[in-house]
Amino acid sequence: SAYRPGIITSLSSLCRFQIFLYFLCAFQNIACGIHYLAAVFLIVTPYHTCRPPGNVSQVLFRNLSSQNLEDMLALWSPGQKDYIMVQLQDGEIWELSMCSRVKRENMSSLNYEYSGKKTKFPCVDGYIFDQRKWKSTVVTEWNLVCERKWFAAMIQPLFMFGVLVGAATFGYMSDRLGRRVVLWSTSTSILLFGIAVAFTPDYYSFIVVRFFLAMSASGYLVAAFVYVMEFVGMKSRTWASIHLHSFFAIGTMVVAFTGYLVRTWWIYQMILSTVTVPFILCCWMLPETPFWLLSGGRYQEAQRIVDTIAKWNGVRSCKLSELLALDDPVRRSSPEIKTNNILYLFYDCTVSIRTLIVWLIWFTGSLGFYSFSFNSLNLGGNEYLNLFLLGAVEIPAYFFVLLGMGKVGRRNVLAFSLFSSALTCGVIMVIPRNYFVWSVVATMAGKFAIGAVFGLIYLYTAELYPTVVRSLAVGSGSMVCRLGSILAPLFVYFSSVWIFIPQLLVGLTSFISGVLTLKLPETLGKPLAATWEEAARLESKTNTSSSKRRSVTCSSELEKTEAINPGNKSATR
Repeated sequence: SAYRPGIITSLSSLCRFQIFLYFLCAFQNIACGIHYLAAVFLIVTPYHTCRPPGNVSQVLFRNLSSQNLEDMLALWSPGQKDYIMVQLQDGEIWELSMCSRVKRENMSSLNYEYSGKKTKFPCVDGYIFDQRKWKSTVVTEWNLVCERKWFAAMIQPLFMFGVLVGAATFGYMSDRLGRRVVLWSTSTSILLFGIAVAFTPDYYSFIVVRFFLAMSASGYLVAAFVYVMEFVGMKSRTWASIHLHSFFAIGTMVVAFTGYLVRTWWIYQMILSTVTVPFILCCWMLPETPFWLLSGGRYQEAQRIVDTIAKWNGVRSCKLSELLALDDPVRRSSPEIKTNNILYLFYDCTVSIRTLIVWLIWFTGSLGFYSFSFNSLNLGGNEYLNLFLLGAVEIPAYFFVLLGMGKVGRRNVLAFSLFSSALTCGVIMVIPRNYFVWSVVATMAGKFAIGAVFGLIYLYTAELYPTVVRSLAVGSGSMVCRLGSILAPLFVYFSSVWIFIPQLLVGLTSFISGVLTLKLPETLGKPLAATWEEAARLESKTNTSSSKRRSVTCSSELEKTEAINPGNKSATR
C-alpha cells in the first residue's frame, strides 16, 4: 500500500499543522469554560436589608449607633433574626430586616427592644446591599432577593438548558454544514452574545441572551471536539481529547482571577467575553476537515487540504484517489452501518443495565463537577482563591487519568475516582465550619476525583458500545450529563437550608455509581466492538489469542473506515 506512509504522516500524526490547529481550537475552550462558570460571581447575593421610606437621621443596631445605614450592614448577616432600627428625619422609627420593614407606632422610644404596636410593610422601595465585596451583581441590579430569589436561582439552570439545546442543534449542523462553518459561527456568537449580556436592560433579556450564549458555547465544544479528533492521529487521540478539558479548567481559573479584580458585574462580563477575540482573529485559517469533505464526495477540496497539511509538515503528500481506489474493496466487504435510535441502547437486558449505569456515571460526573464549582462561595475563606484552586486541580486529574487507565484499566480508575469523590464528600460534612482551610483541601480532592471521572467517561463509553451505536451512546450520555448540570446550581442554592445538601447528594450518587461501575466490563487491551456480539464478549475476563488478532485487524479497518466516513461524535460539558 504505497499510499499509507503518506496518509499517516500527513493526516494521522501530531505534526506541526495538527499542533497548530489543536492549540488554536483548545484556546477557545478557555472561553467556553469562562462562560459556563461566569455565573459563580454574576449571581452573588450580598447582605441586604429593606430600604427605608425616607432619609435616615440615625441608625441603631443593638447597642451600636451610626448615621450611615451601609456601615451597619457590615455588622449584620442575613441568617440572624436581628433587625436594624432607623429613625427618619421626620421622626418615624422603622425596623428593617432582609425582606420586610416594620413601623413603630410610638415614635418617642429609641430603645432597640420594643414591645409596643407595630405595622409590617413589604420592601416596596427596594433594598440596600452591602457593597464591601461586590459593587454590583445581577442580583443587586434587579433586586433578585426575597420573593424574587427564585429568579436568581434559575439563571444557571436555564443557561445549562441552553447548553443542552446547543449540543443537539450544532451537533447536527456540524455534520450537515461542515465543522469549519460551525466553528466560525459559534465563536462569533460567543463574542457577540457575551458582550450583549453586559448591556441587557432587564432580567428577561438577560436570560434570553445568556441562553443563546450557552447554545453557542456548547455548539463550539461539540464541533471543536470532532474537528480536533479528525485531524489528530490515532496515537495521540486519547491524549488530545482528554487534555481539551484542561483548557476548560483554565477558563475556571480566569473567572476566579477576573472576579477578584473586577467587582462590577457588567464590566466583569465584558472582560470575560474578550477572551474569544484571539480565536476569531485566527479562525479564518482553519480548513475544513478532509474526512468531512470526503464523506460528501468533495474530493478535489480534500486533496488541496491534504497537500497543504503535507507542505506544513514537510512531508510528501498522497493521492486521495489512490487511497479511495485501494480502499474500495474493504468498503464493499464491510457491513453497511445504519443509523439507530436510542432504543438500540437497550438491545437486551445486559446492554440495558450497562446503559443505565453509564448514564448514572455521566449524571454523577456533571452533578459533582458543577456542585463543587458553584459551592466554592460557601467554603469560607477567599471565594476567588477557592474557585481558582478548584479549577487548577482539574489539570493534574487528567494526567492521572492518562497514566492510570493504561496501567490498571478504565473501569478501575473510574471506580476509584467515584469512591474517592464519595469519601471526600463525607469528610467535608464532618469538618467544623471554622476549619475552612481543611474544607477547601477536601473539596479540591473531591474536584480532582470528579474531574478524573469527567476526563475518562467519554472514552470509556465509546469503548463499551459497538460501532453502530457508539456515537449515539456518547451523545445520549452527554444529554443525561446536562441534567446533572441543570440540577447542580439548584442543589447549591438549597445549601441555604442545610449547608451540606450538595455534598450529601454528590456523595451518595458517587458511591452508588462507584459500586455499579464494578459491574461494567474492562475495555483495556480489548478491540473496539463492531457488533453487539462483540460488545457482549467484553464481559469475558480474558481475551483469547484470536481476539487479540482481531484487535489488530479491527483497529486497522476502523481507522481506514473512519478516514473515509468519520462517524458522528458528541462532546460537551
